[in-house]
Amino acid sequence: MARFVLPALLCTLAALSAAPLAAELKSKSCSEVRRLYVSKGFDKNDAPTHEINGDHLKICPQGYTCCSQEMEEKYSLQSKDDFKSVVSEQCNHLQAVFASRYKKFDEFFKELLENAEKSLNDMFVKTYGHLYMQNSELFKDLFEELKRYYVAGSVNLEEMLNDFWARLLERMFRLVNSQYHFTDDYLECVSKYTEQLKPFGDVPRKLKLQVTRAFVAARTFAQGLAVARDVVSKVSVVNPTAQCTHALLKMIYCSHCQGLVTVKPCYNYCSNIMRGCLANQGDLDFEWNNFIDAMLMVAERLEGPFNIESVMDPIDVKISDAIMNMQENSVQVSQKVFQGCGPPKPLPAGRISRSISESAFSARFRPFHPEERPTTAAGTSLDRLVTDVKEKLKQAKKFWSSLPSNVCNDERMAAGNGNEDDCWNGKGKSRYLFAVTGNGLANQGNNPEVQVDTSKPDILILRQIMALRVMTSKMKNAYNGNDVDFFDISDESSGEGSGSGCEYQQCPSELEYNATDHSGKSVSDKASSAGVPAGARPYLLLTVFCILSLVMQGEWR
Repeated sequence: MARFVLPALLCTLAALSAAPLAAELKSKSCSEVRRLYVSKGFDKNDAPTHEINGDHLKICPQGYTCCSQEMEEKYSLQSKDDFKSVVSEQCNHLQAVFASRYKKFDEFFKELLENAEKSLNDMFVKTYGHLYMQNSELFKDLFEELKRYYVAGSVNLEEMLNDFWARLLERMFRLVNSQYHFTDDYLECVSKYTEQLKPFGDVPRKLKLQVTRAFVAARTFAQGLAVARDVVSKVSVVNPTAQCTHALLKMIYCSHCQGLVTVKPCYNYCSNIMRGCLANQGDLDFEWNNFIDAMLMVAERLEGPFNIESVMDPIDVKISDAIMNMQENSVQVSQKVFQGCGPPKPLPAGRISRSISESAFSARFRPFHPEERPTTAAGTSLDRLVTDVKEKLKQAKKFWSSLPSNVCNDERMAAGNGNEDDCWNGKGKSRYLFAVTGNGLANQGNNPEVQVDTSKPDILILRQIMALRVMTSKMKNAYNGNDVDFFDISDESSGEGSGSGCEYQQCPSELEYNATDHSGKSVSDKASSAGVPAGARPYLLLTVFCILSLVMQGEWR
């Protein structure tokens, strides 16, 4: 009998000792989970010290868990913040790129205009002194209108330039016919012969074409940088849906509830969740890529025939060319005007001012030396700015379709792409078996991780798509040389091809006139290259402004 009692006693003792051991095995320590939870600023009293029954969990896997109900709720909010932070970091870098480039371009274009005006003003003040100052408002108004167009776009460049030449013709016609008195009605008649007589030669037509194309391209390009900056800024603020938030919680923190604090989410698992949560952002990609392509096209124009720096740098010489053309052809122009508008009334003999030879004005033409010409913004050049921004534009292409992958490439969000077995798949530490869905809202119907309503696109995203579409259209018009707001800018531009502008190898000869000499030639070098001897040009200009001053003095007395 005793031999049966002893084994039974031993079995009883073993069973009694095994019960606490089994309970201990089931109730593992949650110390590391608790430590990480508290490190995020949460209340340590929320976190159990050992595993508890997980029936209270709504999103994370139930069973034995290290997460209380309060922990799951706080982790849910934290997962939203983590997601928004990583997305924001990705977008903020791109937004900063466009913001800094826009600021640089804007500074450059504005300073370029300031410098061109200062260059012209300084040249004529030093050359003609008071004579120029009496008529400087004509040129000041020209630059004010160019600035207003760049800043606000509320200027029809063609009409503005036509008005400038009409006002200059009025001054010049009085100048070369100083022995006559002209009424306003007579001068209005004179202006009707402007196109027929071409008193300023071909300069107004060429300059109008060059200025319009260059300014439209420059302003539109700067606008494009600003639009890109604003689109990225607005889209970077993400507001996850409830379904997305559940998926984020499950991906980022539910592994902690099982004590797997060092196991990161599987890369493909992360990819599916990001594509679901960023489905609307993915729909930006098509219009975004079209916009980037259009920006790159306009950038090519800025480097080539529409280079605003090449137009504005020699504008003082071009206006001088126009004045010389008028002065040299004044007799023929005047005769034809007198035939069409009738003979003007001569001024009384006492009102005809003293001759030019009696004038005390004796200034000499002194062109700028290259080193005296003002530099543009920060001493840079348009070519350097464009080269830099082109590289950034190329890097920004496909940004939105790449955003989910870029987020998952962040080590805080997922395991490496090669670590497919030792990663969190939403249920445990194992390989993730589902295929990765495509980008965009339409592809999320079969997303295994995030329930997405594919019938309700995001209104904010739709607005940004429209903004990109409108800006892309403006870019294409600027590329073709068309004013964004006033499309029919000139007959010349519409006759150069079927809406493609002039290609580099096919540009008409007038663009050769627009070539900028970057070798450091002075203004007199530029002037002599136009076909008028450098020595003769200053004296012709002196004659023009002397007569102009004398006539005005006679009328103001």
